[in-house]
Amino acid sequence: MKDLLDVHMHTIASGHAYSTVREMITQAKERQLSIVGISEHGPAMRGSCPPIYFCNFKVIRAHDWGIDVRMGAELNIMDYSGSIDLPAQRLKDLDYAIASLHDICIDPGSVRENTAAIVNAMKNPRVNIIGHPDNPYYPVDFDAIAKAAKEQHVLLELNNSSYRPGGSRKGSYEKGKELLAACKKYGTTVIFGSDAHVDLDVGAHEMSQKLVAECGFPEELVINGRPDDFRHWIEA
Repeated sequence: MKDLLDVHMHTIASGHAYSTVREMITQAKERQLSIVGISEHGPAMRGSCPPIYFCNFKVIRAHDWGIDVRMGAELNIMDYSGSIDLPAQRLKDLDYAIASLHDICIDPGSVRENTAAIVNAMKNPRVNIIGHPDNPYYPVDFDAIAKAAKEQHVLLELNNSSYRPGGSRKGSYEKGKELLAACKKYGTTVIFGSDAHVDLDVGAHEMSQKLVAECGFPEELVINGRPDDFRHWIEA
């Protein structure tokens, strides 16, 4: 499968990343991606963007870069009811939204509580992707998440940054195998995400690709090789 898109990355606007929008897009073009997506952290993340950041994407001139540029956000799931940290009027300004559990914003609960947080976030029609759902810090019921993602038309992310040796979510690679088993069972589509915080990591999905290969996961359930399908997915 040719890997043609990466829509999970952060620029200096997120406060703990080290490249600009131009640098990230330039790297995506050099890697010959078809779609690149900028997804700054939501405002509940310490040091990240205030809500007003997400209302002025027209100045990016997304059609002028020679690559399909999409402007989204990585929203923070704030509670077990699945609340997220941007109001509805700002969500309308996004091309797509990732929703993730981060320890700065929500303490880990029980398997039932963590699962409820993710499943309830999926019910928000503006949420397209669940970020790093295999983080061992938040144990979940993978069957319940894969089934709900299929029903709610939400992509589950294989987060390359999590899987790298020395990554911040230790144990994610093994948990990723459990996630893929559940996704295979329910026919749930997944997406590779670099979670790049510097331009050199844009489009870097080597660990996610390795995981899929090891698990014998069906290529047709990985959306990265089908840019048009991704466009339809977020526009549906």
